[in-house]
Amino acid sequence: MLTLENLSFGVQDEKSQKEIIRNLNLTIESNKFVVVTGPNGGGKSTLAKLIAGIEKPTGGRILLDGADITEKNITERAQSGISYAFQQPVRFKGIEVFDLLRLASGKELNITDACQYLSEVGLCAKDYIKREVNDSLSGGELKRIEIATVLARGTKLSIFDEPEAGIDLWSFQNLIAVFERMRQNIKNGSILIISHQERILDIADEIVVIANGQISMQGPKDDILPHLLGTASAVDACTKFYNKEEA
Repeated sequence: MLTLENLSFGVQDEKSQKEIIRNLNLTIESNKFVVVTGPNGGGKSTLAKLIAGIEKPTGGRILLDGADITEKNITERAQSGISYAFQQPVRFKGIEVFDLLRLASGKELNITDACQYLSEVGLCAKDYIKREVNDSLSGGELKRIEIATVLARGTKLSIFDEPEAGIDLWSFQNLIAVFERMRQNIKNGSILIISHQERILDIADEIVVIANGQISMQGPKDDILPHLLGTASAVDACTKFYNKEEA
């Protein structure tokens, strides 16, 4: 479905070119729930932005269903079937939830369908369908509404960049329930989540660990997750494992 070939991305600082992603190769198959994790600063979020078209690689290729999309911008990637959910969802003053879902779907969406998408993310449709997407919504509510817009689009690849960021424990519990339902009902597409939360990692079909811009581990959850547990946090475990492999 999605193939990254020798993907690289660097930025120029005052003295030299800093490589954030280095000759990375990755394939994400259809109908898979994949979680990308690793130490902070390892390149996880940059990888998500490269796939979505927010950033442009300095080397390598990105293929979607065999078609080269490397030079396509974010709008063209979206049209090709890629959705991207930001760490901090955008608020749209003056736009109601129903209008946002209708715009996201790209088709004539009726109230019944819109309410179904809200129900799938654990929101009472009658309480939210006419709400304005503004500061009256909590971070957790906004995250779930954004997920509902991704469901409404029905794209080939849905990317979520650290969806747990900035939400409280109660909202996080609800978010986990949403992703569990998405995992159970996955079809005709794949889900890619950037996260280091154990409960999200535990939902995955496959875990990819990125450190220093390269993949240090990749495989089925049951093979990879045990390597990431047993310390204070998954991030610490990833760092220790990667340093051990480099030694």
